[in-house]
Amino acid sequence: MRASELTSIISSLIEQKVPTFLWGAPGIGKSSIIKAISDAKNIGFIDLRLSLMDPTDLKGIPFYDKESHTALWAPPAFLPSEGEGILFLDELNSAPPSVQSSAYQLVLDRQVGEYKLPDGWAIVAAGNREGDRGVTYRMPSPLANRFVHFEMEVDVEDWREWAFSHAIDPRIIGYITYKKEHLFTFDAKSDAKSFATPRSWEFVNNILKGTIASSLLLGTLSGAVGRDVAVSFLGFIKVMERLPDIEPILKSGKGEYSDEVDVLYALASGIVSRYYADPSEQHLENIITYTLGLKSEFAVMIIQDLQRSGVAMEHLKPFSKWVQQFSYLLE
Repeated sequence: MRASELTSIISSLIEQKVPTFLWGAPGIGKSSIIKAISDAKNIGFIDLRLSLMDPTDLKGIPFYDKESHTALWAPPAFLPSEGEGILFLDELNSAPPSVQSSAYQLVLDRQVGEYKLPDGWAIVAAGNREGDRGVTYRMPSPLANRFVHFEMEVDVEDWREWAFSHAIDPRIIGYITYKKEHLFTFDAKSDAKSFATPRSWEFVNNILKGTIASSLLLGTLSGAVGRDVAVSFLGFIKVMERLPDIEPILKSGKGEYSDEVDVLYALASGIVSRYYADPSEQHLENIITYTLGLKSEFAVMIIQDLQRSGVAMEHLKPFSKWVQQFSYLLE
């Protein structure tokens, strides 16, 4: 399922405190989705990496109670004691069976040892698929049956919407729009240590913000997304040198046009990113006016990217003309 669909479904299940398990390949943003849901609901979020834990980390340490003359378990401080939120059990199926057994009690009974999960907290777990060559253990059927299971897929349009909202370098957005297959190049049969994923493209975004010399950039980017993708991406960056100036487009609705497809992909993402950096109704009106002279495919791409993020434009004068001109593409 797409990230946008999963966000809606899991958000609802969290409200009902239904335990949910999110499956997916490494690096596609499983934990980011759950964190975004907690941010949107303004509730707590605790991320537990179960693959790094021992059974006693969840159950707690036993101690002797003098009054009852019994052994009690001291619950760990990292588990929530009040309020509401999401307890995220990441890499659950990468945890040893003994740790999974402790998690089983927490998921099944909402308690483990002396600890009881507050009523306001929901449990969400995530893990890599068994065929992804990660370190995984087969999940016991009783534990698996305690979750509603979903498998997350990589979707370019969902990623582009996220990238615009998180100010990802427009060169990256333009490149992925142009080369959709390079958003995710993971191959479970390959021994390559570097491959492109939504997470590694976020690394690329941070690398481009740094001060690495241009002579070292290919080697650095290759370590993030693989050499073939890095070479292709750096070639695309050179396209930006042929990009029409975006500032006149925002200020007047007038600017240069291009017939080169790769330039147009870069231009479309650049215009949308530039609008998000300085949004105004005048800039939006000028962008719509400019797209009237643009190749239809890219005119529609720009407007739809803005609309997906909730930008209202139906009240603007140029938009009615835009609809008349491109309505045949929207049917």
